[in-house]
Amino acid sequence: MTNPATLRVIQWATGGVGKAAVQCVLNHPQLELAGCWVHSSDKNGRDVGDILGIESLGVAATSSIDDVLALDADCVMYSPLVPNDDEVIAILRSGKNVVTPVGWVYPDPDNPRHQAVADAATKAGVTLHGSGIHPGGITERFPLMISSLSSAVTHVRAEEFSDIRTYNAPDVVRHIMGFGGTPEEAMQGPMAGLLAAGFKQSVRMIADHMGFRIDPKIRTIQDVAVATAEIDYAPFPITKGSVAARRFRWQALVDGEPVITAAVNWLMGEENLDPAWDFGGIGERFEVEVTGDPPVKLTFKGLQPESIAEGLVKNPGVVVTANHCVNAIPDVCAAEPGIKTYLDLPLFAGRAAPSLASVT
Repeated sequence: MTNPATLRVIQWATGGVGKAAVQCVLNHPQLELAGCWVHSSDKNGRDVGDILGIESLGVAATSSIDDVLALDADCVMYSPLVPNDDEVIAILRSGKNVVTPVGWVYPDPDNPRHQAVADAATKAGVTLHGSGIHPGGITERFPLMISSLSSAVTHVRAEEFSDIRTYNAPDVVRHIMGFGGTPEEAMQGPMAGLLAAGFKQSVRMIADHMGFRIDPKIRTIQDVAVATAEIDYAPFPITKGSVAARRFRWQALVDGEPVITAAVNWLMGEENLDPAWDFGGIGERFEVEVTGDPPVKLTFKGLQPESIAEGLVKNPGVVVTANHCVNAIPDVCAAEPGIKTYLDLPLFAGRAAPSLASVT
């Protein structure tokens, strides 16, 4: 068996997802690292391997968008903290496909911003695929796959239960997620809007594909719990009365009743919370549940680390998010131009470990 031609990949940003994506590219027999864009000046010019703490890769990172777009490459794995339409349009216009976990899961063709990105991809003859914030399509692809086991479906739920202390980005946890601040600051902060941009698209995709007659507006619900005593969190204090847990719900409604729910539960542990939230007795996990004939429920374990210390070194959920994007690259590069969702692309798959791979 002969492998298809190697695809050259640029990594855009080297946070947790970006670093994991580079590792997945290195392990993938069809891919090679062609370049890397970095935000901070202290990473500019450094070998990407040095940034990751591994051997030299012979690829220098750059903070110049012009320089990275001038590289010869097939695809960009785009994983900044916050997506930028102008950046993505520039990448597409440079003739490069894009995979990303930070947007474009199920774009609205009536949204001018979404349409501008779609037009850029089509005109350049390239493809963009958004995989979603939750790892591996848990809020998009898996609910649809599981729903095929049932009939007369009345509700679909995809939900995350995570200890946020394992997420090694304290500035994000404090200033964007709102932990450690007042409930009022958290409720008025940017997190709900940033998440809604993705999760509302996920909910609409499921509703459209399954044929639900949903109300035009997706309902958003957010709640906070505060610490009843100081919680041990090394990067910054979680004092009594400050935000120590957050819940978000996005619900598609039919006649005012939820038929599709995407949900996030982030807790600074299970102790000292008011209200007294917990993980429900079975620990951190992701769940997908379809209520129908028969009801079906799938629980994902292993996507969260076994300990806080382990998560600060390597968080499986972050790695899975990156892997899923990278493993999609061959199919995205082979697709027709434009924005392609899960509904347009084949099933992605990982690749065998190099020691177990077939001879090429």
